[in-house]
Amino acid sequence: MTFNPAPSEYSFTITSSDLARGKLNRPGKVRVDKIYTLSQSIVARTFGRVNPTVLDRIRGTLQDLIRHRA
Repeated sequence: MTFNPAPSEYSFTITSSDLARGKLNRPGKVRVDKIYTLSQSIVARTFGRVNPTVLDRIRGTLQDLIRHRA
């Protein structure tokens, strides 16, 4: 997720209303085409958790990306 996104076909905006828990200071973009591995040891805190609808959208967008790039 980023607050300063470059345009991407495989991204979409989320706000605090898209979270099951937590709060965002401002809207941000989920970039499904930018996958990162993050070590648990460097996570300082969790700011929230997306709701099931958003998680399904992330999964669906990732599946579309895989289909189009395969």
